[in-house]
Amino acid sequence: MNTKMKFLNVVENRKYYLSFAAVIVLASWLCVIFLGLKPGIDLSGGTEWQVAFTSGNVSVSEVQSVLSSAGLSELTVRSLGPNQFDIETPEMSEASHQQYADALKTKIGSFNDENFSSIGPTVGSELAHKSMTAIILVLIGISLYIAYAFRKVSEPVKSWKYGLITLATLVHDVSIPAGFLALLGFFRGIEIDTNFIVALLVIMGFSVHDTIVVFDRIRENLLVARGKKTSLAEVIDYSVRETFARSVNTSFTLMLVLIALLVFGPQSLFYFILTILIGTIFGTYSSIFVASPLLYLWQKKD
Repeated sequence: MNTKMKFLNVVENRKYYLSFAAVIVLASWLCVIFLGLKPGIDLSGGTEWQVAFTSGNVSVSEVQSVLSSAGLSELTVRSLGPNQFDIETPEMSEASHQQYADALKTKIGSFNDENFSSIGPTVGSELAHKSMTAIILVLIGISLYIAYAFRKVSEPVKSWKYGLITLATLVHDVSIPAGFLALLGFFRGIEIDTNFIVALLVIMGFSVHDTIVVFDRIRENLLVARGKKTSLAEVIDYSVRETFARSVNTSFTLMLVLIALLVFGPQSLFYFILTILIGTIFGTYSSIFVASPLLYLWQKKD
């Protein structure tokens, strides 16, 4: 084999690839457990108010000072761009909204109300519960579908093994972005919202596509090798080499688009896009370097 391609000998190097994945996932879980995920307005309840001042050079501290002076004690102000700000507060009535808007216009200047949404704590809690339920159901549904889709070609590897290993790789793929956002929440105050849930669902959909491609090629080559003196390790490594270029090229194309959106896209979607980018990178890794070695270890044990 070409020396440059030895890293694609995933069965031989499985200890390194699986150990790396295990360390990253464990670190992500520890971040989520001990640092926690900081829920946004739509998951915890409260008010999100986005304003864009029409003139001047307005700073975050200036907006915060005016609103605090007007009687708004609990608030977080973030810059979304030049003279554009995101203001988060506890649940606010429309009368209070108008009061604070007048204060901003009087002390700073005219602005455009880009967005004003207020969500009660009960609604936020319900959204959080439904979001977690959606992720769990998607994980289970994808695994069951793969097990069902491979049912007619389940020898020599049982179809349900493909499904459970796919579930394990998807847990890997969503754990890492979650851990990363837990770090950002702790150090930079970044909150998760329903966009984060959507990003995880996008990551799972893209990752499972790559995993199915690899598994389907393994399944085909196992059928071809039936009756021959070809080991499972050889079949898996050959299958990975066959699909490697396709998987990487597909992921790289998506990553180029995501990087362009990070640089030139709206600031309000920056962390949503970043979450998908991180998930895409590690989803590609798991499809190639985690799923196949796990399949080998499980089948070899049986």
